[in-house]
Amino acid sequence: MNEDTLVEFSVTPLGAGESVGAYVASCVRLIESSGLEYELHAMGTILEGSLDDCFEVVKNCVREVLKGNSRVTAAIKLDLRPGRRGRIRSKVESVRKRLK
Repeated sequence: MNEDTLVEFSVTPLGAGESVGAYVASCVRLIESSGLEYELHAMGTILEGSLDDCFEVVKNCVREVLKGNSRVTAAIKLDLRPGRRGRIRSKVESVRKRLK
């Protein structure tokens, strides 16, 4: 599949305590090695790429966090729009333009 996809996701280890920054860092390393465009924010990460490539990254992150934990949850939100690339930034720019 080559759909142009935005995927917002977060992976949460249950029982790991209040600070999960080390798990987030390990996921960001995987994301960076994927070559996909991404934006890290305070509550998760947004990826841009094909649906298959994005799901592969999410799957790898879940497995990475699961290595050190007995239970993991993940929240995933999708936005597919064939033929439209660069939306990871253009959607925000569109709103900022309207605010001026």
